[in-house]
Amino acid sequence: MPLHFTATEFAARKAETLRRMAADGLDGLLMFRQESMYYLTGYDTFGYVFFQCLFLKSDGRMTLLTRAPDARVARYTSNIEDIRIWVDRVDANPTGELREILRAQGCSGKRLGVEWDAYGLTAHNGRLLTAALEGFCHLEDASLLVTRQRVVKRPEEIVYVRKAAVLADRALDQALALARPGVFEGDILAALQGSIFRDDGDYPGNEFIIVSGPAAHLGRYFAGRRHVAAGEQLTLEFAGVFRHYHSCLMRVITIGKATARQNEIHHRAMDALEASSNALRPGEPVGNVYNAYIGTLERAGFTKNNLNACGYSLGTTFSPNWMDWPMLYRDNPVIAEPGMVFFMFLAITDDKGVTAVPGETFLVTESGCERLGKSAITNATES
Repeated sequence: MPLHFTATEFAARKAETLRRMAADGLDGLLMFRQESMYYLTGYDTFGYVFFQCLFLKSDGRMTLLTRAPDARVARYTSNIEDIRIWVDRVDANPTGELREILRAQGCSGKRLGVEWDAYGLTAHNGRLLTAALEGFCHLEDASLLVTRQRVVKRPEEIVYVRKAAVLADRALDQALALARPGVFEGDILAALQGSIFRDDGDYPGNEFIIVSGPAAHLGRYFAGRRHVAAGEQLTLEFAGVFRHYHSCLMRVITIGKATARQNEIHHRAMDALEASSNALRPGEPVGNVYNAYIGTLERAGFTKNNLNACGYSLGTTFSPNWMDWPMLYRDNPVIAEPGMVFFMFLAITDDKGVTAVPGETFLVTESGCERLGKSAITNATES
C-alpha cells in the first residue's frame, strides 16, 4: 500500500484525535472532510464528491461508508479495515445505511461529532443525514476538531512541506525562463505544472493562477490564455505539491524593464512582506500578520484597493482549493504555534492597476518563522 507515513505516526494521530473527542464529550466522530480521512488513515481519493463518511468511535474503531470504486481505493491507499459500500441506484440514500452502522456499534443516544463544514457533505446530503439521525443520537458540530489538529504539522509532515517548497522553487525557475515578450500564458502554465509532475509532485488543491496585462491585478484563475507583451505585468500564483502538502509562491513580474511606478509598488509590497513575516511569531495572534500588512501600506499612503486578508494556513488539502484554516485577517485571535505553515500574499495595487504581490510560504518556528522558498523576489525580467 502507498502509505506515506508510518504505522506509528498514524497511531499517534488517531490517539490525539480520540483525546480531543473525549475532551469534547464525544462518543464518535462522523468525518466528511477528505483531509481528515487522509490525515488519519492515508485514504486518498476524489470520491468525496459523492456521499462518503469515515466514522471514528471513541474506542478507536473506524468504519468507512463509500461507493464501490472508492472502496477499492481505500483498500489500496489506507489502513482502514472496515469498509462498507452503498449501492448506486434510483433514490439512493446512504444515510440510512450509515444509521444502521451506528446502531450496530451501539451509538443510539450517544453524542456524535459531525464535520458539517466539509466539501464532502453537500447541503442536500446534510439534510438527509439530519433526517436519518434525528431522534437516534445527538449531533454536535465538530468541523474543526481534526482541522485544528492538522494545522500544527508533525515532523514527518514538515518533511513533505519542505519538499513541496523545493518543487515550487524549481517550477518558478522554469516559468521565469519563458517570461519574455510574446510568451503564451499556456506555455508558462505547462512549465509550472510539468516541472512539479517531473519531480514526483501532485495536482494542487485548486488551479494555478496566471493573469497578465489588464488582468494582472486579478487574483483568480479564469479560462482563456493570452500572449504577454513587453511592458505588461504577469502575475503567477501556484503551489509546489508533494503528497498533497502545499507550499505556495506568488509573483508579479514585468515583462522587460520595470517602470519607476512598478518598482515603487514592488518595494512597498516587500516592506509589507518583511513586516508581516516579522509579526508571525509563536504565542502571538495570527491576526498580527494582517495588522502589520495593512499598517505598512496605510503608512505608505496606500489606503485604497487593499484586501481584507493576506494569507492562510497551508497543509494537505484536496480540491476545490488549497486554502486551509485559519486565515490571516485583521485581529484573528488564533494563536500561532510552532509547526504551523502559512502562505502570505502581500498585495498592493494602485488606481491604475499597477500591482505587486510577493507571496511566500512560512513555517512557524520556536522563535519566529522561516521562509521555506529560496527563490529571489524580483519584479521584472530585465533590470
